[in-house]
Amino acid sequence: MLKDYLKLHFIVLLWGFTAILGKLLTVPPVELVFWRTLLASAGLGLLLLGRRVAWRIPPGQVLRLLAVGSLVAAHWITFFLAARLSSVSVCLAGLATLALWTSLLEPLLLWRRVRGYEVGLGLITMVGLYLVSQAELDQLLGLGVAVVSAGLSALFSVLNAKLVKAHPPLRLTFYEMLGACLSITLFFPIYSYFFTQGQGLQLAWHGYDWLWLAILAGVCTVYAFSASVELMKRLSAFAVNLTTNLEPVYGIAMAVAIYWLHTKGLLHAPQFNHERMSTGFYLGTLLIVFSVLIHPLVARLVKDKEPEHVPVIPV
Repeated sequence: MLKDYLKLHFIVLLWGFTAILGKLLTVPPVELVFWRTLLASAGLGLLLLGRRVAWRIPPGQVLRLLAVGSLVAAHWITFFLAARLSSVSVCLAGLATLALWTSLLEPLLLWRRVRGYEVGLGLITMVGLYLVSQAELDQLLGLGVAVVSAGLSALFSVLNAKLVKAHPPLRLTFYEMLGACLSITLFFPIYSYFFTQGQGLQLAWHGYDWLWLAILAGVCTVYAFSASVELMKRLSAFAVNLTTNLEPVYGIAMAVAIYWLHTKGLLHAPQFNHERMSTGFYLGTLLIVFSVLIHPLVARLVKDKEPEHVPVIPV
């Protein structure tokens, strides 16, 4: 059991590392997500064949999964854009509002009752977000994009809670990754004409991009997802949800560590020059993370229904 918990923390650490990879990669966010989803869908397809999981489903369900996959694409594009517009720490602080978004969207889309404790924790999150925004005014745009990214992720998670009941997690994620890749491909002409300042698509890799993309798609997406699904068979939903909430903590800690190594001359990483934040930022982030971590504990305390396992699409 200890081995499973350590493996779960390692997987969450990998998910927290994605924002750092987004900072290291030179490929623009839209092209970056295209490559990630293309490589991930290929890897998941091989897993489907290797594990002999049936992949054929009715056309109507295929279209539904592909449509939900477009939300994944939008979430990842805004996530990596936020990491480029601000620091990794600010990006992850904005992403930590996922629990707040979920508490707002679930009653609207799943017709469940509003939970009083979620309202209270949501208010704490809002206070934390206000402190972060006031402390890092020069990174306000990146923070706003990260909050939007968290909202897209929450919308995807709520919709996925219904779909997971009808499909094995591996098949579900394969079609969603494929949908994400196809939606970006369809978006390319509009993106190239209106959003690239005449430079067109930048799909070519430079420097170590091939390595970072291999880690992002192969390790942080395909491996992390398949390993997390296996762990969900042995660990409780409470343990998985509580540990997954540590993702922004791990990500911010890694970004600060890279910044420290850079300032000491032990690592050349100029992309992380802005990772040193003010006291107000850390206080606000602490409030956001506190509200996220305390959520499953309060839910268990008031004997709320424990959530079902829903496959997590890593950031």
